[in-house]
Amino acid sequence: LWVLLCIGAGIVLGKAAPEVAVKLDSLAVYEVSIPIAICLFFMIYPIMVKIDFAEVIKAGKTPKPVILTLVINWCIKPFTMYAIATFFLGYVFKDFLPGTEIIKDGSTVGLYRSYISGTILLGIAPCTAMVLMWGYLARGNDGLTLVMVAINSLTMLVLYAPLGGFLLKVNKMPIPWETIALSVLIYVALPLVAGYFSRKWLIKTKGLVWFQDKFLHFLTPVSITALLATLVLLFSFKGDVIMTQKQVILFIAIPLFIQTCLIFAISYALARFLRLGYRDAAPAAMIGASNHFEVAIATSTMLFGLSSGASLATV
Repeated sequence: LWVLLCIGAGIVLGKAAPEVAVKLDSLAVYEVSIPIAICLFFMIYPIMVKIDFAEVIKAGKTPKPVILTLVINWCIKPFTMYAIATFFLGYVFKDFLPGTEIIKDGSTVGLYRSYISGTILLGIAPCTAMVLMWGYLARGNDGLTLVMVAINSLTMLVLYAPLGGFLLKVNKMPIPWETIALSVLIYVALPLVAGYFSRKWLIKTKGLVWFQDKFLHFLTPVSITALLATLVLLFSFKGDVIMTQKQVILFIAIPLFIQTCLIFAISYALARFLRLGYRDAAPAAMIGASNHFEVAIATSTMLFGLSSGASLATV
């Protein structure tokens, strides 16, 4: 209910005060939004400060969930996204998505192909921030989630370009190194360091009982509030686009929705097959079902342009 209300509030804000939304959206460094970065910090810091880092070390010694998430994110997810997007946008909805566009290299492509390209770029970018929140809300193993986020972030640096280039048939596909590095630094490293050192200092000065009963109790609503504020911001940035291209967005949303549910189901079923406990299975399934949209947006902008159908699909 709260998520739907915040999505609605964001769209209304973007439509009612587009100049405010445009101004906030322009506050970005290498396609990483500063307002969203601030919200994500306050969303993720309360999770990081709760992690006992002995759990992280222990989680790193159990390879099955980590191997599972790598197989899902890099061997299954990109290809199911390609197949589902091509089926729906290239065949089922093709006649409802007319028009062409000229992309950066000067060639003309059908808009439906551009939308497919955007979904592919989204499908090959595993989440490295929001998934910490989803795992926390699902009462998963936060230490394991952190390990998986770190490994997928490193893997993205190596596999994102060749896999994207293969599925898009783009030679020498550009990698948004700055976007990947900056987003991992701001979304993961900064709250991780802040959480680790503040946890040590607070327990040392105030004691474990005060830390657990008072400080953590105060922080819990901060994380949820930051999540909801992030949703309002995200949808306010693109409220005008959503309202003016409702039909197109609905058609793009259908394959993305099916992909999300399918990948979650496959991940969770494989976790059960591997006899993982619930706390390990939850984040393993969540990370596959989530996407690093900033990296996808940055790549689509570099390849096809900000006003392209591909960029719309990543949004």
